[in-house]
Amino acid sequence: MTQKKNIYFASDLHLGFPDPEESLIREKIFVRWLDEIKQDAGELYLLGDIFDFWFEYKRAVPRGYTRLLGKIAEFTDSGIPVHFFTGNHDIWVFGYLEKEVGVILHKEPYIMEYNGKKFYLAHGDGLGPYDTGFKFIRKIFHSPFFQWLFARIHPNAGIGIAHYWSLKSRRRKARRTGEYEFRGEDGEWLITFSKDLLKKEHYDYMIFGHRHVPIDFKLSEKSRHINLGDWIFNFSYAVFNGEDVELKKYETGMSREDILSKYRLKR
Repeated sequence: MTQKKNIYFASDLHLGFPDPEESLIREKIFVRWLDEIKQDAGELYLLGDIFDFWFEYKRAVPRGYTRLLGKIAEFTDSGIPVHFFTGNHDIWVFGYLEKEVGVILHKEPYIMEYNGKKFYLAHGDGLGPYDTGFKFIRKIFHSPFFQWLFARIHPNAGIGIAHYWSLKSRRRKARRTGEYEFRGEDGEWLITFSKDLLKKEHYDYMIFGHRHVPIDFKLSEKSRHINLGDWIFNFSYAVFNGEDVELKKYETGMSREDILSKYRLKR
């Protein structure tokens, strides 16, 4: 990393949700943010679920996202490394994003050190001691045989089914009390996972996506658990300035209630 350059972290854009028109609004906001940080960005980490669904067929990829992919290519072409972590919605990355836009792909948690600080980075799905039902589904989705079967479905049908399932799931979750709110220290599985990991090895910062809730939790005097939130409800991100990590929100002028209402997610 170049001296005096910041490292930026973001996750959970879920581009494509709830439909192409509304997704494009958020894509433009995110690209505007990328434009603003480009001058002082040393690296960019995208920690999963950037797309609400992504599957790279042999000769086709999901349409759309031109502005985002072009902007990422602009970063990588100018020498700014962009790290792309697969999440539980954009698992099926098979080489297109690396070759076409130049991202560095991570399918597993990644450990790095900068300026004497040690980071543990992951999307967060499947980590921790709970949610065995989701872990079973995750194992199926990661199965090469299942991926081969899905590739046999025509993209029009496959992508349509995936977006319908995702929208239905998002609405169901939004109607649960506390689903997109901090559940407390004992109720956040990734905090439990972070604590268990710290028993084996020290990390200054443990940064995740997946939960859609901005969280900056002090694990000990020298360690913090950070959840990046999302770019659906919170438009939040983190930045490391070489000394410390700060969790921030990008101002869009849209309130959480407005978004819930717009996407028909209100209880």
